[in-house]
Amino acid sequence: MEYDFRRIEQEWQQKWKESGIYKVNNDSSKPKYYVLDMFPYPSGAGLHVGHPLGYIASDIYSRYKRLKGFNVLHPMGFDSFGLPAEQYALDTGQHPAVTTKKNIETFKSQLDNIGFCYDWDREVQTSDPKYYKWTQWIFLQLFNSYFCNTQKKARPISELIEKYETKGAMPKPGKEFIPGKHFTADEWKSYPKQQQEEILMNRRLAFSKYGEVNWCEALGTVLANDEVVNGVSERGGHPVEKKKMRQWYLRITAYADRLLEGLETVDFSDSMKEMQRNWIGKSQGAEIDFRIRLSESEEAITVIDKGNGITETDYSSTETEADSFLTVYTTRPDTIFGVDFMVLAPEHELVAEITSEAQKEEIEKYLQYVKSRSDRERQAEVKQITGCFTGAYAINPFNGREIPIWIAEYVLAGYGTGAIMAVPCGDQRDFAFAKHFNIPITNIIGEHYNGEEANPTKDAILENSGFLNGMLMKDAIDVAVNKIEELGIGKRQVNYKMRDAGFSRQRYWGEPFPIKWIDGIAVPLGENELPLELPHVDSYKPGPEGQGPLANIEEWTAQHLETNTMPGYAGSSWYFLRYMDPHNNETFCSRNTSDYWGQVDLYIGGTEHAVGHLLYSRMWTKVLYDLNLIGYDEPYKKLVNQGMIQGVSQIAYVRKGEFEEGVSKGMSNTIFVPAFDNPASTPTPKLQLYSADLINQENKDRFKPFNIPIELVQLNTLDSTKNLLDVDLGVNLFPQRLDAIYIVQDAFYYEGQWRTWNNNDSTWSITDKRDFYTSSEVEKMSKSKYNTINPDELCSKYGADTFRMYEMFLGPVELSKPWDTKGIEGVHRFLKKFWRLFFDEVKGAIWTTTAPSPADRAGGEATDAELKVLHKAIKKIEDDTERFSFNTAVSAFMIATNELSDLKCHKKEILEPLLILLTPYAPHIAEELWKQLGHQQSVLDASYPVFEEKYVKESSKAYPVAVNGKTRSELTISLTATQQEVEALVLADEKVQKWLDGKSPKKIIYVKNKMINVVV
Repeated sequence: MEYDFRRIEQEWQQKWKESGIYKVNNDSSKPKYYVLDMFPYPSGAGLHVGHPLGYIASDIYSRYKRLKGFNVLHPMGFDSFGLPAEQYALDTGQHPAVTTKKNIETFKSQLDNIGFCYDWDREVQTSDPKYYKWTQWIFLQLFNSYFCNTQKKARPISELIEKYETKGAMPKPGKEFIPGKHFTADEWKSYPKQQQEEILMNRRLAFSKYGEVNWCEALGTVLANDEVVNGVSERGGHPVEKKKMRQWYLRITAYADRLLEGLETVDFSDSMKEMQRNWIGKSQGAEIDFRIRLSESEEAITVIDKGNGITETDYSSTETEADSFLTVYTTRPDTIFGVDFMVLAPEHELVAEITSEAQKEEIEKYLQYVKSRSDRERQAEVKQITGCFTGAYAINPFNGREIPIWIAEYVLAGYGTGAIMAVPCGDQRDFAFAKHFNIPITNIIGEHYNGEEANPTKDAILENSGFLNGMLMKDAIDVAVNKIEELGIGKRQVNYKMRDAGFSRQRYWGEPFPIKWIDGIAVPLGENELPLELPHVDSYKPGPEGQGPLANIEEWTAQHLETNTMPGYAGSSWYFLRYMDPHNNETFCSRNTSDYWGQVDLYIGGTEHAVGHLLYSRMWTKVLYDLNLIGYDEPYKKLVNQGMIQGVSQIAYVRKGEFEEGVSKGMSNTIFVPAFDNPASTPTPKLQLYSADLINQENKDRFKPFNIPIELVQLNTLDSTKNLLDVDLGVNLFPQRLDAIYIVQDAFYYEGQWRTWNNNDSTWSITDKRDFYTSSEVEKMSKSKYNTINPDELCSKYGADTFRMYEMFLGPVELSKPWDTKGIEGVHRFLKKFWRLFFDEVKGAIWTTTAPSPADRAGGEATDAELKVLHKAIKKIEDDTERFSFNTAVSAFMIATNELSDLKCHKKEILEPLLILLTPYAPHIAEELWKQLGHQQSVLDASYPVFEEKYVKESSKAYPVAVNGKTRSELTISLTATQQEVEALVLADEKVQKWLDGKSPKKIIYVKNKMINVVV
């Protein structure tokens, strides 16, 4: 009976579906374990082999924990709202509801084909009104809550209103009363409704305000900072510019400290924690107020050049009238005397006010440039240095020195006060800026500054620093802050780099906000009005003045409903809770159920969501906890970040400037063949593709890579630059992309024929077929790179069990690695060999259960060697599975199978436990063989084998036996043998006796666990 994997896998997938074997109960006496995947958005391209990596890992662990006696929740759903789904629908000219439904069906079919143990009864789709009803409900909890700075948690906004009505908002004892910020209870009651709502909006956790956003005209929407890369949209690469619009935000900054503290309680990788800490960016320092002059005074600055780039500055104060104040936040107030220039964010409100007439034109030009740059791009470490002088000066409050004020893109309006004091001798970016614009540099750190680069040390003794002279910098920080507060020119301050999260999208395909705007006031819908369903429209082009497509629907705007929709991360911020109780119509998740399942025990997903989804989900969980709706404030106990399976792209080459985004561009009618000086004209301009072997060190700068679909290429296992392209097949299968002229060393392919150049008559003639080569390049697996591989094809050819084990065998799950199909054959051969432990293709079943007689134990009771193989495997595979080292576990299966094959072991008492071990990794073959062994229940209901050390503990050892230092024999001796017993065994050995030749040994040297030497 052969291993018919196709039949086996199809039959068991159907049986699992019919029996509901993966259905999970919320009421179980077993201990619970919750395994969660970051759920996918259902793209039109379907799954490629890179997508299931994390899913296979979570599936293995889920099955393993079930075998270990846990009630395991392992659900799956779809992040079906959002920009990717809408953009795919736009690209294909379909409605997103239609494409999303179709794409989900494709994904589910592919996932089922790999044999995952999902409880599909718990499936959620973020675009399902039954789901987003509760997303809207949670949004209303955020809208109707504020962050209490005293209790450090969310409280109902009704409590704040009651406080205002009875106590007002008064300053703390000894603090100044600030009109507008502080008010009495009577004043609150006298405020008109609109003013009251404005005050409350400034405290709500979900709030609306006008703010500067990342506007993408091509996508017709605002993008979050993490959706913008290098000034363009992450999705599609479209230009992004800054624009002021009314938006919804989440007050995640209020939770900054708790988000930082929570990282100490969860099992995330150090790199993931660091990414979140850096994004939050907590720092301690001081805010300092600098007076501003709108023109430079005479004799304000005298710079003395000391040579080698070292300068000292002679200060002279000038009595001036301050035009306004500039507030700067700094973490290094000890460097106040080393400030050589100020830098404002280009968006800073003071820019227009302080810019001189002479600088207005240059400032306007610079502002236009900055408008197209993303925050991420502006903060990146780049060689390009940009900035513009405003014409105004700030006055150092300690010495009256006038400091030029610049604007530069590397300062962001959202961080601190949107202004920095630049200390070039201590900050490398400031140093580079000063050098670029020839701004004199003050040295306040003596020999620690060499004039060639900045030194951010805190260990220098301060010089040229007034009252701080002679102090160690780290000691001077606190002294400087105290002085700043004493003089009333600033205060201590804690700042965060993280900004409140933008929560509006000017798109159609998203959750509608449950908000009406009545006379400029945001009025929440009642819970009985939820869900506010997304209306079906045939056209979803952007609305007027940058509004969302819902602004085009009269029935919608007539009700004064919000026209923006929620972002993609809205539904994904809480989906782990809905999986627990997906059919509850009364609440998002009953408290009893969320208390039972608790936190997600294991969360598997990519690092690309580190500062987006993961932070927002942690914030939402903390809010729900504060409002006593759930019993924990961190959603995920342990996070495993799977690496990326990279594609191996096949590359040909085009001349630079000839081909962009699939469209021939700027091409002549000329073919350039490197071997000849004379070009040949062709009837029509076509894409000119060059064979990879023509590209070398001398000419590579003139070419750029062009991706070839991998299915057209025959790989060369010895030389990755000599992969052979099937030109005819390429032209037939991809005519729009590959109907090209293919150029090799001495010929080219055109209109189905190969042609070569004749020097005699200077003509091209038809010639024999030539080889056109591609080179290999490892990069992200992507449809746009034409390097994706459909898992369905591999499952069909080798089986789902082979595919699952091979994905794990590629390497550690947390590391990225290139896909290489060659190795999959080896894993498939392993499963066939494993099958042959149970079945012979001719004899059929060959496993045995009992020994035929005490004299012949080979067929039944296990030998010590067989038990040793089994228990070594139990120990290794259990340990590896627990630590997610699935690749080494697969190796352990292979080793155990080889060893049992060598021992000719077909005994049920050995094979049955091994089958249970294999179940999480290769469930189909395990289920089939379990049934063949006579079991009526699923192998998933078996108990995980228990490791017994006695079977692997060594009781004897093979020793080399030397005579006069030369090995002559080998003896296996008990580890407990005495010297006398060893000598007796040695002297009884025939080989040793031969070399003794009748002589008596002088002595027998026995070194336990090492060697035996007979001295004659």
